Amino acid sequence: MRRLFGLTAAIATAGSLLTAPAVASGSFFGYQRPALHEVRSEAITVPLRDGSHLACRLHRPAEASGEPVAGRFPGIVYDFNAYDNLDQLAAESAYFVRRGYNVLSCNTRGSGDSPGRIDPFSAQEQTDNHDIIEWLAARPWSTGRIGQIGVSYGGHAALLAATRKPPHLETIIPVNGISDWYENTIYRGGIYSARIRDWQRQVAPDTLRTYAEHPLYDDFWRERSVKDRWSDLDIPVLEINGWNDRYRGGMVENFQARKQNVWLVSGPWEHGWPAGQPAGIGPGEYLAWFDRWLGGRKAPLPPTKVTSYAMHGTGWQSFADWPPARGTRYALTTAGELARSAGAPGTGGYRVNTETTPAEPGEKLTFTAPPQRRDLVLAGDPKAEIEVSVTAADGNLAAVLEDVAPDGTATRITAGWLKLSHRHGHTAPVEVHSGQWYRTTVDLWPVHHRLAAGHTMRLTVSSDDHPEIDSDAPPGNVALRLGAGGSALVVPS
Repeated sequence: MRRLFGLTAAIATAGSLLTAPAVASGSFFGYQRPALHEVRSEAITVPLRDGSHLACRLHRPAEASGEPVAGRFPGIVYDFNAYDNLDQLAAESAYFVRRGYNVLSCNTRGSGDSPGRIDPFSAQEQTDNHDIIEWLAARPWSTGRIGQIGVSYGGHAALLAATRKPPHLETIIPVNGISDWYENTIYRGGIYSARIRDWQRQVAPDTLRTYAEHPLYDDFWRERSVKDRWSDLDIPVLEINGWNDRYRGGMVENFQARKQNVWLVSGPWEHGWPAGQPAGIGPGEYLAWFDRWLGGRKAPLPPTKVTSYAMHGTGWQSFADWPPARGTRYALTTAGELARSAGAPGTGGYRVNTETTPAEPGEKLTFTAPPQRRDLVLAGDPKAEIEVSVTAADGNLAAVLEDVAPDGTATRITAGWLKLSHRHGHTAPVEVHSGQWYRTTVDLWPVHHRLAAGHTMRLTVSSDDHPEIDSDAPPGNVALRLGAGGSALVVPS
């Protein structure tokens, strides 16, 4: 469910109080200025270069009479998506209009009253996005300085639009955005994500066929990739990332690739706008960003390139770079432990779970660290180095890292997945031979997580993690090398 902007700075949850960063005079966090205008809205169509058009809503600063305010204002393309929710976007974006911005929201091609077929994040959709940016910039009541903001679909669109380099696009604010549609969403480690199919059926049913026709990473996916054009992502970018969001890997990757022009703000947030969530921010911080890059105001930037509030954390932290922590290696031992000392070499194994039900005993291996004597903060990109052998012609690996409380309650910290035939990349499969050992690396989604004293880390390795991935591994048995010289978990701590 999508959330409207909320202005609550602190929300009590789970017996604790999480607050937005402390507000100081001139601070980016908590930035506000008063509304100056009313809002004039109208339903319009915006022409596209191929002769088609998009159904849009245009919102302009207005006098109390309802007439547009005289003069020119910068513009914002707001949450370009395929959800036909222009009424909702009008309510959300009025905050910016009242503070001196023209705002344009449009239904993507094939959604709402926009003609055509929906093809999310395709070259055609990116071209349409380019056209509406330039249309807004060319209006006589526009300064020609345009920004774009959006969450999830709208965040993906903003990032992809920036790589197309529209001449008048000055800055973007993607919330929960991708680096790569294939890797972040559709094929996780080369394995189709069962979770995305409901979205496909509801929003873009044609993709049920087209995505299945492209199981390998090819030009179809490069067209829908930010990372394939990272060098063109060269305008100021404010990334808003949730540590409990499915796109955190993409957001961190974008920052790491473009540190010179990307700022990263990450909080303990689920998928969606952060406002109204614990430690939530916005829309004042987004206004600060647009005021600085579009509005000609000396509005503040975030205090450092990375500002982060850990999951189960105790406050906001500033970092000059990410990740801030080095990796600590834990061996996967024959005793089922995550241990700094590897112990004797050996093997362990499990049966492949071909069902969509959770793995049962005998269909997974678990490894548990000793209880923490003091709080441990994980900050960075974990990875599981798995030495594996399968009896089938291919196999899937799912590595799930959990935070286990003293009462046994388990909370997922992060996870990663890999199809064995994709162990050298997703552009071409490599052979998997029954009984042969393979050294693989399963990259887990990045984390900023506080493991409290008394809690333990637990890693589960299996062939399935439905619905995050399809349970499509062929039947058979899986063996892991453990102990000295065997498999390990590397966590940033």
